[in-house]
Amino acid sequence: MSDLYLVDELGRFVADAEPSNVSESARRTLKRNVLDTLGCAVAALDGEMIATIREQVESVGAAPAATLIGGGRTSVEQAALLNSVLVRYVDLLDTYLTAGGLCHPADNFGAILAVAESQGAGGEEFLLALALAYEIQCRFSAQVPVMARGLNHALQLAMSVAAGSAKLLGLDAERAAHAIAVAAADNVSLSAIHSEPVSNWKGISPGVTAQRAVYTTALAGRGITGPRGLFEGPNGLHQLFDQTVDFNLADRSLDVVDRTYLKKYCSLIHGQPVIETVLHLARAFRLTAHDVARVRLEVFQTAYDIAGGGRFGDKSAPSTKEQADYNLRYLTAAALIDGQVGPEQLHEDRVRRADVQDLLRRIDVVPAEDLTAGYPLTTPVRVHLTLTDGRRRSREQTDFEGAPTRPMGWDRVVQKFHWLAEPYADAALRTDIIAAVADLDTISVDTLTALLARVSRTPERARTHQPL
Repeated sequence: MSDLYLVDELGRFVADAEPSNVSESARRTLKRNVLDTLGCAVAALDGEMIATIREQVESVGAAPAATLIGGGRTSVEQAALLNSVLVRYVDLLDTYLTAGGLCHPADNFGAILAVAESQGAGGEEFLLALALAYEIQCRFSAQVPVMARGLNHALQLAMSVAAGSAKLLGLDAERAAHAIAVAAADNVSLSAIHSEPVSNWKGISPGVTAQRAVYTTALAGRGITGPRGLFEGPNGLHQLFDQTVDFNLADRSLDVVDRTYLKKYCSLIHGQPVIETVLHLARAFRLTAHDVARVRLEVFQTAYDIAGGGRFGDKSAPSTKEQADYNLRYLTAAALIDGQVGPEQLHEDRVRRADVQDLLRRIDVVPAEDLTAGYPLTTPVRVHLTLTDGRRRSREQTDFEGAPTRPMGWDRVVQKFHWLAEPYADAALRTDIIAAVADLDTISVDTLTALLARVSRTPERARTHQPL
């Protein structure tokens, strides 16, 4: 075996990454995704679980080194945890789709932001580290069907957070390699996290992975070594997955962000085309939930397995926020009744209300082979509504707004940010945050985090901006 392991090559890839590896298109898209991510985080500040995480973070009593969104300062690791949980909570974050699973590149954001602030980094350094994290996470996801093998996508997140953190800490190639190896070796978790009965841990797990990766990267920076045979060595990932992994490291470009998906609705990514199609039918034919007797959803196999009652468990009786946003039946019912699936539709009192529980029992979800054949290049669905007077209304879509084929531009994400952040930040503060993100490569990271510290933790005003 060569003296050079794959993880060593990854370390060199990290150490050699330069701003010029991020194309102008990717830089614009990355800023768009940063603003999108911040909207998600701010919208979660009064989430039913968030107070518990903040209490735990504040109980640690760590030396202040990084800012918490919504105010307060703590250690880098604790900030990575809370801010990552905020990003994930309302399930509106970006996504990268693959045949055997997916990943959420925005899961890197909270950790990379905390490390960047602690190092006094400029916005350009932060964007480079974030682009590098996106790239490594997505390249691994494209190669390895992690979720199809029964594992959670924390594995590639550990690698990517370590890579981005190593870049900000200025680690050389050798220590960056050890950082990736250490972080990945202890973050092989189970896809049971996403299975019924879905628990709070679904939204916390990425934050814990990010937190641990930040900590172990700091250890690698002090000389702690990791398993260099992480991939091809005995008992490595090649053996675990029964395949080799090729990161195509000769390609220095950091532009995978251009192939990420954004969301309009508080739902897993596989629910986006379903909700958009349902709402299109309701608006086109001026239907209300009272007009609908039954619904039949035809979806691709992965959507059925994760959110339709397939391999990840029964979806007949959701009762929590975490179960609701992973349930095509609930999401469809909420869309028909409320005309939207936003943060309010994921409150547990909404999930348990009789109207939506009654309607979801009249919704069937089935996989269709022809739709499955199109995934993940497309996300095709067919929706059939049977009305109370016996008429039928149907529609098929192959994608949705937010997919790379129908991308959300900067202006649409600005609209989304205003919609999500309005209850927690006045117009002037929202405008300042948007401007800071637009100019992120020319300002310091602490300029942005100072603005995020001013966002209220509780809603202070009514939401008047309309959802997308």
